[in-house]
Amino acid sequence: MPSAEPQRWRRIWATNRQRLPNNLLVAAQAGLAATLSWVASRELLHNPQPTFAPVAAVGVVAAALGNRFRRAIELVVGVLLGIAIGDLLIVLLGTGALQTGLVVFLAVAAAAVLRGSGALLVQAGATAALVATLTPTTPDLELPRTVNALAGALIGLFVVLVLAPLHPLRAVRRVADPALDHFAREMTAAAEALARADAERAEEVLDRMRDAEPELDHLLEVVGAAEEVTRLSPPRWRRRRVVHAYRDGVEHMERAFRNSRGLVRRINTTLQDGEPVPPELPAGVERFGEAVRLLNRDFLAAREPVRARERALDAVREGGRAYRRGLGFSGAIVASQLRAVASDLLRATGLPREEARRLVRQAAGG
Repeated sequence: MPSAEPQRWRRIWATNRQRLPNNLLVAAQAGLAATLSWVASRELLHNPQPTFAPVAAVGVVAAALGNRFRRAIELVVGVLLGIAIGDLLIVLLGTGALQTGLVVFLAVAAAAVLRGSGALLVQAGATAALVATLTPTTPDLELPRTVNALAGALIGLFVVLVLAPLHPLRAVRRVADPALDHFAREMTAAAEALARADAERAEEVLDRMRDAEPELDHLLEVVGAAEEVTRLSPPRWRRRRVVHAYRDGVEHMERAFRNSRGLVRRINTTLQDGEPVPPELPAGVERFGEAVRLLNRDFLAAREPVRARERALDAVREGGRAYRRGLGFSGAIVASQLRAVASDLLRATGLPREEARRLVRQAAGG
């Protein structure tokens, strides 16, 4: 397909553009944290070599969104581990290229024994390398290094949670809007492919949905970051309940998206096998795409998603009618998967599991 590669690159560019505002915020937080930690180390702690304070502060700020508190603990452990092993071995073995390599090896190995994550391994190794490199020119810094690392990590957390925290709702909505809009467009395209018996077009839809995985991952990452901010940042505490509801909704929409890929795969098989396609079947897929689109609008406007729920149930009704009209093996699976994705969407609107299942069963029978 000649147009597949340009479309793929356009989607990658669009995803990177969506990440830009959050990445710029992280850059600003890192610069502020580095500045404050350097000043605190130099002026308040009176350390002439405040290297480890900005390093630890930037490490906390640059940690994975949604995991900063845990990453901060890992970072501090990694720094302290690197300092302890580095100082001990340099006292015993002296300095030099081989000693530096051995120090880094042992620090990373110790972090691995503790079953640390990649962040802990990297931080332990990097800190040990810094210790081995700086010791020849700046001796007797064991305690100041440790204090600087702890101060830098605390300042990094203070910046991301108090001074310049992420705006949780704005960040989630900025990423959710294009992700859900893309989801709705692909469902509409799948319905059109089914109505026109165009298996090649259905295959293209499936390829695009596979390529959309980074958008989903980024949405989940931002929702996790927003929830962490509302849990730990006093200025954002009042948004905690709303963001928690968004997190539940996004998790169910992510499940609906993944299940919809299976639905599109079965649409493709239905067309390739030449199975009967009653008009109600593409109508059901189209109704589900409309439900996703309506949910996105209600999500952005902070409205109760009543219309999205009803449209999702319309999709189930159309699928039930198509099943009673007569479907082949794969077509029957498409109708069944319509019920599954509609249930996921109803859960995303805030309905309990049993209520969503009850409504779907009623709609499928009528």
